[in-house]
Amino acid sequence: MAELLTEEEQVEQLKKWWKENGLSIVGGVVVGLALVFGWRSWQHHQLERSAQAGGLYDQVLIAIESKQPEAALRGHDRIRAEHGDTGYAVLAGLQAAKLRLEAGDAKGARELLETVRREASDPAVRQLATLRLARVYLDAGELDAARALVDTAPRELFPSQLAELRGDLARARGDEAAARAAYEEALAGRHGGSNHLRFKLQDLAPSNG
Repeated sequence: MAELLTEEEQVEQLKKWWKENGLSIVGGVVVGLALVFGWRSWQHHQLERSAQAGGLYDQVLIAIESKQPEAALRGHDRIRAEHGDTGYAVLAGLQAAKLRLEAGDAKGARELLETVRREASDPAVRQLATLRLARVYLDAGELDAARALVDTAPRELFPSQLAELRGDLARARGDEAAARAAYEEALAGRHGGSNHLRFKLQDLAPSNG
């Protein structure tokens, strides 16, 4: 039977082991702590940036409510410059596109909506930008471009608005039967109905059915 190590021998072996492995252990602990604190610091930084972007976005909404479109557009530009990687940037882009369109700047609105479509990570935001961009093309008489967007848009997101847009496109092409079917589909999907959709249906030629 092997003799048990004396206390002095145990201490000597421990010293030897620590001399050989202690540095790597300490280094591993230091790296681990750095990663933990670095991750927490990054999370805190991201939360702060998100809060700042949210505050700027609130200012954009307040400017819009106060009928100050230029201030709202400046707010959008600041969010893009300082917080372009946050979700608030694409939300501000939707607001800025609407303001551009109301000011008669269809080209500027189109560019903003294309940016939102390209950068939005939320499918709903991307779909909203797609529908609005298709509407801009439709209003400009660029029916093929509008149709291309509508045809590739997911049917499960904003289905009623998408159906209405399909109806408007069909009507613009002179296909009143397809327009009627699309408007009826859109109307069926609206909670509480929609007067403007009913008006669109009434403006179509009477159905032969």
